[in-house]
Amino acid sequence: MSLITTLARLEAVESGRAQPAATVLHRHLAERPLVFVPLTTSGEAGAPLGALVGTDRDAPRLLVVPQPRDRDLRFAFLAELADVVLPYLDAYADVVEAAERSETDPETGKRVKVEVELCADAPQLIVPGRAGIDFVRLLGRSTRFRRTAEQDPEAPHPAPPRVPLFGRWLTHFGERARVPGSALLLALTDVLSRHWATGQSSLEDQHLGALLAWLDPPEGEPGAEAAVRAELQRDARGQLVCPPAGPATDPAFDNQLLAPAIERYDRARTALAAAEDGIEADDRLGELTAAEREIRGLVESVTRPTWDAVWRGIDLLRTLPEGAHAADRWTRDRWSFTGHRDRVVAGEPPQPRRDDAVTAANKLATREREQARLEAQEALDDPLVMAGRRLAGEAFAGEVTEVVMAYGEGKRPSPRPLVTVRTDDRPHLGERARVYRSLGGKPQAAEFVGYDDEGAAVVLRIVDKMGRGKEPEAGSVPEKGDLVCFTLFEHEQRGGAKLPDPEETPWTHGGPPGESDAPPLPDPVTEEDVL
Repeated sequence: MSLITTLARLEAVESGRAQPAATVLHRHLAERPLVFVPLTTSGEAGAPLGALVGTDRDAPRLLVVPQPRDRDLRFAFLAELADVVLPYLDAYADVVEAAERSETDPETGKRVKVEVELCADAPQLIVPGRAGIDFVRLLGRSTRFRRTAEQDPEAPHPAPPRVPLFGRWLTHFGERARVPGSALLLALTDVLSRHWATGQSSLEDQHLGALLAWLDPPEGEPGAEAAVRAELQRDARGQLVCPPAGPATDPAFDNQLLAPAIERYDRARTALAAAEDGIEADDRLGELTAAEREIRGLVESVTRPTWDAVWRGIDLLRTLPEGAHAADRWTRDRWSFTGHRDRVVAGEPPQPRRDDAVTAANKLATREREQARLEAQEALDDPLVMAGRRLAGEAFAGEVTEVVMAYGEGKRPSPRPLVTVRTDDRPHLGERARVYRSLGGKPQAAEFVGYDDEGAAVVLRIVDKMGRGKEPEAGSVPEKGDLVCFTLFEHEQRGGAKLPDPEETPWTHGGPPGESDAPPLPDPVTEEDVL
């Protein structure tokens, strides 16, 4: 936690209201996101109880599993959920635009530009909290390997054809959510707590109702009191007024309302199966329908407040202007979405249960690189974030007091002007340390030379982005009186070393190539082995 965030939390405690931790929106927010509010059965993480899903805040789609232990009802729920999500994804997969991408020519081995299709936009899924992302990942893992009747006619409980495809998409969204800065799948509590600092802990910020109580408390009520009320207040029946933001349920709801309703549903279904004539069957069917309607009402009563809270949080995020680099990160999300669409169309198998060594290393390197890129871009987009980096000694800002033209040594001397910057910051500069500033959206590097005689100004040597002539291009060198900001961190991250192909890994990582992965067969049993 940066010093700026700590100060913002202290101010939130004193004022009773959340304080800004950012001045711009650092995540892309789609015009038409798909909101998904799941609910699971207590004690069974993989057994869904119901969900609210849709793109219209006034008309969500309610999906319910009346008996979560019934496998057929769970599969029907997944099929119905797939019928909502897949058309939403397909609407973005069909609209494409031309784009260029660098690829390696198999004949020459050189990088060349090729024209490919890129989806003009990408879908966006929003869940209430971090646990919702875990549930999406769990659903993907449990459905993408399901066998359909066409694939295996003898498979027990075959899945509808769209369910495995649905699982592959959920897995992709869940994996993409692990990439820092990605916006394909967002947990609203994480996005809100990134842009506002409350007076409670990060764990308490995962309760959407309590978080919104700090961001937008009722008139005249401090955020701390409103948050406690959102967490603990109960109605006359002993139920929470603001239920948890899913997928977990409240024990009081489970014991007092849900369990009796499911028991009535089970009795009605048993009675319907035992009905002997048509009149009795009609009566039992009516009881079963009433019991199912009761469960639907209970599920809607605990998911609708969260549904409304999610859209309320989205409205708060829309009040912030989008950061300059958020569009670039969204473009990478579009490439990711397009790539998975192409893999599905090509008939490639589902994602494996476990990544091989090379794939896992590539994913880890990508996430580390994107984390560093995200931190740098957020600081460049947001003065408030940059202030935190300046307080940490990772950047400094000030006024240019002197510019002295100098040239490098060599056969063709290049301009290396010396720039003196007076600053009140205390950057952690070492001998010949590199610093960077943004020049026309590109990083310009400078080298730390030393401090002036008074020790209040930093002397830098500009080393690039000045053109190829003997004299620097206009605007490439700061002038006296300019206000500049230099960072000690790089603005663009470099790629790592190229990893070998999976089939060329050594024996310590799944090789050696050409040998079977199957273990050797045991020695045959002989008469001497049996007593």
